[in-house]
Amino acid sequence: MTLELVQFRHSPYNEKVRWALDLKHVPHVRRRVLPGPHVPAVKKLTGRTGTPVLVSDGQAMDGSARLLEWLEARYPSPPLFPADPAQRTEAMRIQAWFDDDLTPRIRRLVLDTLLREPDYFARVFGDGAPRLQQVLYAMIVPLAAPIVRKGNGITGAASVADGTAALDEAFAFAAERSAATGYLVGGAFSIADLSVASTLATVARPPDSPMAAPQPVAPRYRALVERYASHPGTQWTLRIYAKHRGARADFDGPSPGAGA
Repeated sequence: MTLELVQFRHSPYNEKVRWALDLKHVPHVRRRVLPGPHVPAVKKLTGRTGTPVLVSDGQAMDGSARLLEWLEARYPSPPLFPADPAQRTEAMRIQAWFDDDLTPRIRRLVLDTLLREPDYFARVFGDGAPRLQQVLYAMIVPLAAPIVRKGNGITGAASVADGTAALDEAFAFAAERSAATGYLVGGAFSIADLSVASTLATVARPPDSPMAAPQPVAPRYRALVERYASHPGTQWTLRIYAKHRGARADFDGPSPGAGA
C-alpha cells in the first residue's frame, strides 16, 4: 500500500493525521502545500479544497476524523480509540466538539493575528519552503486576505472575540478534564488528547515538535502565545506533546521506511 499525505504545515486538522501516522509508524510520503495555491491540486484529488488529504493507492480521502478512523482500522497499534465503549463514545464526542465547534472558532483568532503580519503568515504556512518562496508568498497574502477572512468566517471584531472565547473554553476544558489522570478520557492517551492538543498547539506552540513556531516570532503572534503561556491548559498541551508526540519536526517526502 502506497500512502501520501497532502497537508498544510501548521494546521490542527493536518497535525492530527500526521501525529497518528508518526505514532503508528506508518510508512508514507508527505507533501506540503501552501494555503491558497493548494486549491487546484487538492480539488483535483477530492473535488473539495480541505486538507489533510490521504491518498491510498490512487484513492484520495479527506476529513481528519475520517482519516483517523481509517488509520486505526488498518494500523491498530498503538490504539488511539479506547476499547471501552463508553470511553470511546466520549473520546469521539470530544473530537467532534473540537473539530466542528471550537477549532474553527479558534482558527479565526489565529488567522486574524497572522494576517496582520503577512511575512510571518508566509513563514508559518511556508515553513520548510525556500526563503524566496516564502517572500513571494508573503507578497500575495495581503491580496488574498479578504478571501481567507471570508472563507473562515472572520467577519469583524465580534468573530475574533468569539475565537478568543473559544480558546479560553478549550484551554479550561483541557486543564479541568485532565486534572485527575493527566488525560481527557480515562487514564490513557487517546484520540481525545490528540485532537485537543493539536488544536491548542496552534497557540501553545510546543518546542521541538512539528507545531513549534517558526523563529523569530512576529510581535502580534508572540503576544497571543505569551497571553496563554502560563495557563494550565498550555502546560497540559506541552506535557502531552513531550510524552506522546515523538516527532520533533515535520518533513517533506518519504518517512523512514516509506522507500524512495
